[in-house]
Amino acid sequence: MGELRDLYDINSNKTDKTYRKGEIIPEGYYPMVVMVVIRNSKGEFLMQKRVPRKGGDWGVTGGHPKSGETPIEGIITEVKEELGLDFSNEKFIEYDSGCDGKDCYKMYFVNKDVDLNDIVIQEEELSEVRWFSMDELKNMVDTGELNEDQIACFVKVCNYLDKRGE
Repeated sequence: MGELRDLYDINSNKTDKTYRKGEIIPEGYYPMVVMVVIRNSKGEFLMQKRVPRKGGDWGVTGGHPKSGETPIEGIITEVKEELGLDFSNEKFIEYDSGCDGKDCYKMYFVNKDVDLNDIVIQEEELSEVRWFSMDELKNMVDTGELNEDQIACFVKVCNYLDKRGE
C-alpha cells in the first residue's frame, strides 16, 4: 500500500479526505504537490536527475506531503528524503500556488549554498544532483531535457525573481 496523503479542494484547502498513492482520486478533490527551487549565491539552481525507471529527467526537489503534514513540512521531508539535507530552519518563500484541475501545488524558493559533497541522494529515486546556471537551464529547455512542468516552474520563479529585482 502507498503512503496516506491528504486531499484538497479547488481552493487548496485541506479536506478531511485522504487517499493512498495509486488510488483513484474522487471528483472535486486534488492531491498536493510541493516543489522547491534552491539557488546558490552564484545564481545557480540545484537540479536532480531521476533514475531511468522514474523518467530519468532533470527537475527540482519535490513530491507529495504525507497525510498530516503541511505543505512546508512536506517539502522539508522531501529535501531530507531525496537529498539528505535538513532544511527545517530554512526560509522558504512561497512564490506560486494554486490548483490546476489535476493537482494543487505550492512552489517554494530558497537561497542556500549547498555543498554537493553534503548531499546523500536517495538512490532508488535519483541518479545525480548538480548546480546549473540559468543559461544551462535555458539550453536544457531548447534541447528538451526539461519537461513542461519543470519549464513552468522556472518561468514562474524567474518572474518572481524579476519582480524582486534579483
